[in-house]
Amino acid sequence: MKLTEVCDFQGGSQPPKEEWSFECHDGYIRMLQIRDFTQSERVTPEYIKIRGNIKTCTTDDILIARYGASLGKILTGLAGAYNVALMRTIPNEKFLRKKYLYYYLQSPFFQNCILNVGSRAAQAGFNKDDLSEIEIQCPALVVQDRIIKQMENLDTIIKYRKEELSKLDTLVKSRFIEMFGDPVMNPMGWRKSTVGAECYYIKDGPHKSPPYVTEDEGIPFISTRNIVNGAGIDWSTAKYISEEDYIKCIKKCHPQKGDILYSKGGTTGIAKLVDTDRKFANWVHVAVLKFHDNLDGRFFESMLNTDYCYDQSQRLTKGIVNKDFVLSAIAQVKIFVPPINLQREYKSFVELADKSKSILQKLLEKQELLRAALMQEYFG
Repeated sequence: MKLTEVCDFQGGSQPPKEEWSFECHDGYIRMLQIRDFTQSERVTPEYIKIRGNIKTCTTDDILIARYGASLGKILTGLAGAYNVALMRTIPNEKFLRKKYLYYYLQSPFFQNCILNVGSRAAQAGFNKDDLSEIEIQCPALVVQDRIIKQMENLDTIIKYRKEELSKLDTLVKSRFIEMFGDPVMNPMGWRKSTVGAECYYIKDGPHKSPPYVTEDEGIPFISTRNIVNGAGIDWSTAKYISEEDYIKCIKKCHPQKGDILYSKGGTTGIAKLVDTDRKFANWVHVAVLKFHDNLDGRFFESMLNTDYCYDQSQRLTKGIVNKDFVLSAIAQVKIFVPPINLQREYKSFVELADKSKSILQKLLEKQELLRAALMQEYFG
């Protein structure tokens, strides 16, 4: 069936900014934006006046991100009003279970359709009319229920694996505080410094992207998205450039094993240690930090990812839509520097935790591959 025959779609509203508040007063409702779903741990909730023209959703409603880098993200679990960057789905439940629709919208089939529509617009995005030619298989509700149950069981296993990985991350953060104290208070009196004072090299990549080539003939070209999620550098979504362009790029900025990558455009203030000898180049939105030998790389990475340093990075980031954490601002970030022997002791602990994470990550990858195969079988 045509998707729009069994599901309606409703865009959000955008009240004037003077009606927004960081406090929930009487007559106000939470205003949901894409980041409320994707960066919930970092977002301060905002509220708007309740008016007749606002669009609202419940926690079990399914929304689709309509614009920009988040185009096609499938979001659920929050209640409130929602803005124009989101579209609410309203399935006809005589034909379509909400949860079945949820999995369908995540499928490669639907996601590719949305990305193709978005790529045709000047600003990546879509509207209700763009969905009119997309089709959806609507098996009997009892079959939908069986598919939902199987996907939910697998999602539960994947969720537990991710929670185990998250607990290991929490353990590492707790060990940092145990060994070095809260960076805000610096109760152990470690030497105070700044990124600029401890780094002899703070550079970013080219401001213009080189032409891309295929993976088998290219060298990875890293952007912010490759360093802001999960552990290590995510090579799976890397672009690739020619050897000739790679040589040009590293003349401006040369990332190497042992350096710190620091996100400075879009999502800012996330640090990743380069723990590989693999050749790669970086775009302007990623800074490379090379530092003196009184800092250990694992410690420095953890230090920059503390709330103390992250909060500084957000205050120093300029712009609202096009966020930029400029090199001179990166140099201003305050840190402390404990004795190197303690930093190396912390590094040993992190490396043990990383071995456990590696085992869990491989199990998670197998389960996610199975999920992808089922999505293809049911919705491909």
